[in-house]
Amino acid sequence: MKQDIFQAIADPTRRAILTLIAIQALTPNAMAEKFDMSRQAVSKHIKVLQECKLIKPEPSGREIYYYFNPKKMQEIDNWLAQFRKIWETQFNQLDKVLSTLKKQKK
Repeated sequence: MKQDIFQAIADPTRRAILTLIAIQALTPNAMAEKFDMSRQAVSKHIKVLQECKLIKPEPSGREIYYYFNPKKMQEIDNWLAQFRKIWETQFNQLDKVLSTLKKQKK
């Protein structure tokens, strides 16, 4: 079953894993050392992130290193862009109101 990218990043542990491997590719064992959970639990999180293509595995000898996939994060950024425009418009309107109120006090 393919996971939804937004469900994948909804979990704080998966967001923490993404943050870790955005800095440096890691093996599942190395990731598990950073959390208070078993390697099997970390593997479940890795599976969800990999299904969403947020991380990419790369075998190296007997180990598998997982790399962050920044291109996939573009989907999230594109979705947020619509809200950014709304927020910017509202903040600009608020700035105008505040400027008007300041001038009226003088």
